[in-house]
This record gives sequence, C-alpha cells and structure tokens, in this order.
Amino acid sequence: MHQPYYREGLKGAYHLPWVYLHGIKDYSDMAAHLERYPLMRAVVNFAPVLLEQLDDYAQQLDVLLKHGKPTQDHMLNLLSGVERIPSDVASRLRIVQDCQRCHAPRMIHPYPAFHRLLRMINPSNADAGGAADLPVHLGYLSEQYFLDLLTWYHLAWLGHSLRQLPLAQRLMAQEEGFSAADRHELLHLMQSCMAGLIPRYRALAERGQVELSMTPYGHPIVPLLNDFGNLRDALPDVPVPDAPAYPGGAERSRWHLQHGVAVFERYFGIRPAGVWLSEGGVSEDALAQLDEMEFAWTASGEGVWRNSCAKSGCPDDEVQSRHTLFSPARIDGFKTRVFFRDDGLSDLIGFKYSDWHADHAVADFVQHLENIATFFGKDATRHVVSVILDGENAWEYYPDNGHHFLDALYATLSSHPTLKVGTFAEQAAHAPAKAMKRLAAGSWVYGSFSTWIGSDDKNRGWDYLVAAKKAYDSVVAAGKLNADQLALATRQLAVCEGSD
Repeated sequence: MHQPYYREGLKGAYHLPWVYLHGIKDYSDMAAHLERYPLMRAVVNFAPVLLEQLDDYAQQLDVLLKHGKPTQDHMLNLLSGVERIPSDVASRLRIVQDCQRCHAPRMIHPYPAFHRLLRMINPSNADAGGAADLPVHLGYLSEQYFLDLLTWYHLAWLGHSLRQLPLAQRLMAQEEGFSAADRHELLHLMQSCMAGLIPRYRALAERGQVELSMTPYGHPIVPLLNDFGNLRDALPDVPVPDAPAYPGGAERSRWHLQHGVAVFERYFGIRPAGVWLSEGGVSEDALAQLDEMEFAWTASGEGVWRNSCAKSGCPDDEVQSRHTLFSPARIDGFKTRVFFRDDGLSDLIGFKYSDWHADHAVADFVQHLENIATFFGKDATRHVVSVILDGENAWEYYPDNGHHFLDALYATLSSHPTLKVGTFAEQAAHAPAKAMKRLAAGSWVYGSFSTWIGSDDKNRGWDYLVAAKKAYDSVVAAGKLNADQLALATRQLAVCEGSD
C-alpha cells in the first residue's frame, strides 16, 4: 500500500487528501476482511512514507478534536468547521470539485441524498466537476449546503466495515442538515480508524496471519537511481537523460532501504523479510543491494519474468507454459529470491471482476487456480501463484468497496481443500527455487521503466533532479545547514527521488 508524500512547504500542508481517504476506506476494510477470516493469509506491503502520513493524520485529527487546532488538511478543516465555508465563488467551486473526486457510479449514485446535492447545482450532469458556468450560482447557496456536501463526501469514502457502525448508519439516514456535533462525531470515527490502522496490521502480523513487507522509504525507482542504463534492458533503443548518471545514486538507494527499515521497525517492531521495490522495479544491481541487507525476497511482474527468461535463454516450451513463473527464482550469483506476479489473475481482480457478481467472480478465480494446480499434478505443492495488486485503487469500482467479492474470496480460499494460502517469506524459505541465469531490469508496468524515463519530457525531469541533487551535495559539503535544516533538505530530496 502506497501513497506519495503529499505535504508541501515548510508548514507541511497536505495538498491532496488521499492518505486519510484511503485509510478510512481501503486500509480499514482490508484489515477487517483479514480479521474476519483468521485462516486467510496475505502479504501486506507498506511504503514508509505512507506509514508516517497515516500516523501524522491520526495525531492531527486528535489535536483538532481535543483542542480545536486546525489540521494541515483543508478538507478536514472545512468539515470540522475550524475553517468557515468561503463566500467567493472560486473557492466554493473548488469544494464542489473536490467532493466529486471518486468513482460516481459506486460512491455517489448509490446515495440519493449525496446525488441530490450535486444535481441541485447541475441537473443535467451532476458529476461534472469544473464547469464555471453551472446553472446555479454557487454564491447563492447556504453554508449548510457545502457542509452537507462535505459530510456526504466523507460518508461515501467510509469503507464498508465503517459504514456498518451505528453512527455512520444514523448519519446516512439523516441525509441533510448535519450539525457541528454530527460532523465532529464523524471526525471522531475517522480519527479512531486512522489511529487504529497500524496497530491492527501489527496485530495481524504478530499472530502469524499476515506478513508485512516494505518499499524503500520515498518510493524511488531503485534501478534508475543506480544506473540509467537499466532502462535499456527492456527498451534498448530509447534515449536516456543527458546526465550520465544520478549522482551517488547507489548510495541514495541504500539510504532509502535503510531508512525505510528504520521507519518500518519503529511502527511494527520487526524487521521485514521482504521488499516490494517501488513499482516492482528490479535489476541485478538492486538485487545485490537487497542481498547486502539480507532480505529474503522481492517480487516483480510477469513482463520482467518474460524478459528475464529471454535474457537467460530459457527453453521456449517453459516460457509458453509459464512453468517457471510459478516458482521463486534464484538468480545466479544472488541470494534474494524473486517472485513473479501472475499478471492475468491479478488483473482480473484489478480490472475485470468489479462488474461481475461476486460469487461468479470468485468461482472463476478459483477455477483458474485449480487449473494451474492440475497442470502441475503431483508437483503442485512445490509451486506458488503470486497474486499482487495495489491495496487502494481497485475497490471503488466494486459494489460496496469490494466487500462481497473479498468476503467470498477469503471464505473460499481459507477453507479450500487443496489450495493453500501463504506468504512470500514462507515460500522463499520452503518452496523449491528455479535457477535463472539473469534478471532483466524492469518494472511490473509493461516490464520496463517507460512510465518514468525514456521520453524527452521524462528525461528532462531526471536532468532537473540531477541538478537538484548536485545543489544538495554542494550545500551539504559546504556545511551551510544546521542539523534541522539538513534533515528537512534530506527529506525533501527523498520525496523528489520518489516515483510519483
């Protein structure tokens, strides 16, 4: 699970609300499903910058509720009332736009009162955000209209598990006229949820149900920090940045790994056994760094597996049958095991099953797994199917935030007579590994790094980042920063190095 570092400026204002919104919706629901099915196993990955922001939101909300101190998030301040609803049309238009940042068919239309509020200002297209010439002049609307809109937006973002609570049920039944007391009760619910997220996942890990893994601290693309040339493993003819390399890139990669471990240990009290390198971005130099830190496993996408097979000279029949996709890879000269995602199965959950009846989707998914087991026959217990997807973005396209699908899936898998759920750490230790001569550099997106480098504008961005790193190095070397300033500058550098 990952969200970028959304804070800007010396005051640290949040310029986007996705950390707390996904916290009260997806991170809460994912924990609830696992708590409901204690025989279900899973690996849950956290980016350290997300952990820090989840903790920060919980603390800021606590101070807001106890002392009335504004948070660094504009939306929360408006909802709480510590910031008054603005009177100017431009600011009111922004509230209307912000309160439509969700998948309307699943998060607006199911709630008649929420939908009605938006139809009031734009009857012809209640989901249009940004039309300056709305039929209703926003300056004529009462402050209560915007408070109701803000309240409904946050009610719609509550995960299914939170929506079952009596408070959420009462507020949704109330529909309108939400008072300051109503909104503070909602904020209390949200704060309690945010404060409980990390302890809930820690408890799941401590009872052995969940493996917690991490991503390097600022979510950098480690292979590109190490060597721009890693781009050309998958795309040999594309241009690279003008700069020959990112200055001190390998050392920066180590910093992100080491600092990430420190943050992870602070919140969870354990050292992670595995690392999901940002965007599944792997390379042999990155694998060497994981070996240095004695990580047991990492993972990437099926495209990287195919490119690695080609680079290793794997037999065509093995590639066509995807035989070695279903085993951890042991790359020649390296200790860290590499798991490869079954893109087809993972993408069924991510992009297709949201439109299916939950029971049909689960039956289809399990049938695919059973077919793979049948293919391997008596050797099936020696193989692993890796289903990997992000923890946030799929679920708002499902009815009820994926509740019915995940409930049925976890119930089926945790009690299946032949399919066994497990974790990567277990499989890295016990599943027979397949030898592979080379690991191709690439990510889980197309098997390459084309999303982040290789075009003129992306390469220019890297050149700007190189210039910023040189400026940072120069100022640090000159001893111009005190300890606090150095810490701020280093954090900002880490944010700039992130993939987002």
